[in-house]
Amino acid sequence: MSQLDDKMKAMHFEHPEFIPLRASIMPAAWIKYRERLEEIVQNHPIIFGESSGTERDFDYPGPETYSAGEHIDNWGCVWSNITEGMEAIVTRHPIPEREDIRTFKAPAVLKGSFPHGFMYLRLADLRGFEELMIDFAEEPEELQQLIDIVLEYNMQELELILAKHRAPYFAFGDDLGMQASLPVSPQTWRKYLKPCYMKMYQRVHQAGIDVYMHTDGHIYEIIPDLIDCGVNVVNPQIRANGLDNLVRVCKGKVCVDLDLDRQMFPFCKPEEIDNHVHEAVEALGSPEGGLWLTAEIGPDVPLATIEAICCALEKYRGYYS
Repeated sequence: MSQLDDKMKAMHFEHPEFIPLRASIMPAAWIKYRERLEEIVQNHPIIFGESSGTERDFDYPGPETYSAGEHIDNWGCVWSNITEGMEAIVTRHPIPEREDIRTFKAPAVLKGSFPHGFMYLRLADLRGFEELMIDFAEEPEELQQLIDIVLEYNMQELELILAKHRAPYFAFGDDLGMQASLPVSPQTWRKYLKPCYMKMYQRVHQAGIDVYMHTDGHIYEIIPDLIDCGVNVVNPQIRANGLDNLVRVCKGKVCVDLDLDRQMFPFCKPEEIDNHVHEAVEALGSPEGGLWLTAEIGPDVPLATIEAICCALEKYRGYYS
């Protein structure tokens, strides 16, 4: 059975053969470790696939905003980066004043793709986090105007994407949480943002395509809402949400692509990785499915820990409680 077959069976609780696995290596880690990291990848084809035989460019920084310097996106947001191979942050926002929302226009040209941060994070990039939080607190009419502008643009992008998309699921990414809480109350999120995801994800389902959603941060209070919106696979962080909370709101209800504890990876001993993966699989795994496993590997993760992550993923991919 292929990895895709297992993904779909796990997504729909149809008894996959193995837990689907993924290790996402940041470009900065390739830049740092180079051939030593390549050796680990070659030794774990279950996770990374068989070698293509092509030579890897260890210095490739990744997408445009992963390169050092400043970059301006199609919305006018200025992204700044000081580390080659890691994502930039928005440092200048095109709508710093609330009244400017009234005359603001979405980009005229569609890209046919969604970036990481297409709805909530887009609002924060346009206004700036503090200004957006004030908007959510004061609820001026301009807040809904800006949400409508971004949503309308997203729906146009979505139609362009669906016209050519052939895979059985489509992956969205939008970080909805902070380290220990949502940035706004669940009630405010449901009032202003849930209708946006509902409209988009229901359109994807109308096209016969499942929905995968990556979302970092503390989000477990709204996972039932994301399920209601049409999310088939949710990709939450274990540390920000807590394993017990994820079991309570997800197990048997939605497939979890569990983001293993990348905040722990730089500091733990290799033997601790085995316990971490085992605990996660024992808690969220079942013969029916409902679990994928993901490990993000940055340049701060030691090579021995990277090897331990790969070994633990392979060890427990067939284990179900």
